[in-house]
This record gives sequence, structure tokens and C-alpha cells, in this order.
Amino acid sequence: MSPEITVLALAGLLQTAQFAAFSVMAQRQIGPKAAMGPRDNVSVQLTGTAGRLQRAFANHFEGLIMFTLAVVVVTLGEAASTLTAACAWIYLGARLLYVPAYLLGWVPGRSIIWAVGFAATVVMILAALF
Repeated sequence: MSPEITVLALAGLLQTAQFAAFSVMAQRQIGPKAAMGPRDNVSVQLTGTAGRLQRAFANHFEGLIMFTLAVVVVTLGEAASTLTAACAWIYLGARLLYVPAYLLGWVPGRSIIWAVGFAATVVMILAALF
């Protein structure tokens, strides 16, 4: 398996861990009845740790879409290189750091970490084109 595909798999596992953490904290906040209900009342707003975990989880979905696109372009375009592998690992490292940065409210650190991961993704796509 290429490094880019390996990192994509690990990023999927990170997303799973984020989902689990968010789900546990959300259920603690709103209770199991509301968490398992049909969610007809969508006015429930998570706050504190649960809210931050929810937003970090959603943010990773957005980043994961772009990263998956980058991995597909690199892999199908047979453009894998040391650069694309390094960028993949940088993306994963940034995503791993992003969660505590979001939880702890690191400003501007959280945004810088996000930008590093996004830039690594863009460089992967550009590397596949050139």
C-alpha cells in the first residue's frame, strides 16, 4: 500500500475516533433519550467540549473530502513521490493536532494548523498535475 493510501486509511480511523469522542460527549450533555431519539427537534445546540468536538469532527469531514481527492489524483495519476508521501503525513499530523487545538481554543494556532493541513493537500494535487 502506498504511503498516501496508508495515511488515508489512518485519517479514516481518526475520523472514527473523533466521531466516538463527539458522540460520548454529546450524549453526556443532552442525555441518551435525546441522543437516540429521532431528532425531530433540531434546536439542540451542543456547547463546551461536546460542541467543540462536533465542530472539529465536521471540519475534518470537509478536509477529508479534499484529502481523499488528492490521494485519488496522486494514486490514479501514478504521481506518487516522496513529496506527495510527505504531504500526506503532514496532513495527518495537522489533523491530529487540530483536535486538541480546537478543544483548547488555541488562537491563532488552530487556524495555522488547519492551514498547514490544507496546504499539504493542495501541494499533493499540484504535484500530481506537474
